[in-house]
Amino acid sequence: MTELAVTLLRLSFLALLWVFVLGALAVLRRDIFGTTITRRSRGGRTRREPTPAAPKRPARNTASRLVVTQGPLTGTTLPLASAIVVGRSPACTLVLDDDYSSGRHARFFPQDGAWWVEDLGSTNGTFVNDRRLTQPVQLAPGTPVRVGQTVIELQR
Repeated sequence: MTELAVTLLRLSFLALLWVFVLGALAVLRRDIFGTTITRRSRGGRTRREPTPAAPKRPARNTASRLVVTQGPLTGTTLPLASAIVVGRSPACTLVLDDDYSSGRHARFFPQDGAWWVEDLGSTNGTFVNDRRLTQPVQLAPGTPVRVGQTVIELQR
């Protein structure tokens, strides 16, 4: 082999080694700092066609977001657009890391211009103002809802 071929082989091996090191650092960074959450845009649709069986949306002067005020996910905010299912299952809208919550624990949903909460047959129950739910209850903004060790509120 010529000296030029050996030098090119060494440089390509060095470049490959750096790609591996930078890839390992990127994985470590993601593990340490977590994944970046980006907001999704509505897309490029310019015209919105009405759906025939669209549920009634709550009025604009009611709550606009669901906020976790106590528990492991304190500060988490979800916009209120459609029904939100809370629980430990990965299929839920708000996934709780809480041993006292069920897989599908509770559901927040709009009906007749207001937001309601219902327990979905959880083991430990869902509490609104320290009262256990037995049927769906209409919520006012600022009313605390306890799901396991997590407290959730509707806010404007």
